Amino acid sequence: MLAAVGFAVPVAVDAARETAPAGTGTARLVDQVGALGADGRRLATEIDRLEQERATLASATPNRVALAAASARADALAILTGTVPVAGPGVELTLTDPRGNVGADVLVDLLQELRDAGAEAVELSGVRLVAESYIVNRPGGGLTVDGKAVPAPYTVRAIGDPHTLAEAMRFPGGVLDTVATREGATTRVTELGRVEIRAVR
Repeated sequence: MLAAVGFAVPVAVDAARETAPAGTGTARLVDQVGALGADGRRLATEIDRLEQERATLASATPNRVALAAASARADALAILTGTVPVAGPGVELTLTDPRGNVGADVLVDLLQELRDAGAEAVELSGVRLVAESYIVNRPGGGLTVDGKAVPAPYTVRAIGDPHTLAEAMRFPGGVLDTVATREGATTRVTELGRVEIRAVR
């Protein structure tokens, strides 16, 4: 199963588009995956435009307010698209899965819970997750995240309000409860005053 990780709505799809008849739910989900990639490209284009605007303002005008606004927008988009390292308060989740009972769908649900709780940046076992990221189950266990093989145990780091993010994961019926039903799988959530996400796109 392939899962696309978006900033708003992650989706999971069965393997190949050509096997999905037109108009089926699977075909629509595959279209959403493609849309996520397009969103990522639009964000990258917007970053380039804002960087040019910032350079123009810095050289052509003493308007510090306009320059600061352009810089803030460019910095925010750079974080969103994963092109710069970021650090701040947040959480770290360690998920052990020695028997391979936790699949890509569970990780996508976890990441969506973090996004809904206001996570500003997320890293999964050394891979920076952005709008066009994807997760796929690997034969024999483990995951492939954006083309990189990621074995269990998994480490998820997220930046945002530590308590809010932790409570989002602990919500009754949420992902941590789901993991608890998978034989052999365990989780540990740690709230931290500083989390460093160094992986970039």
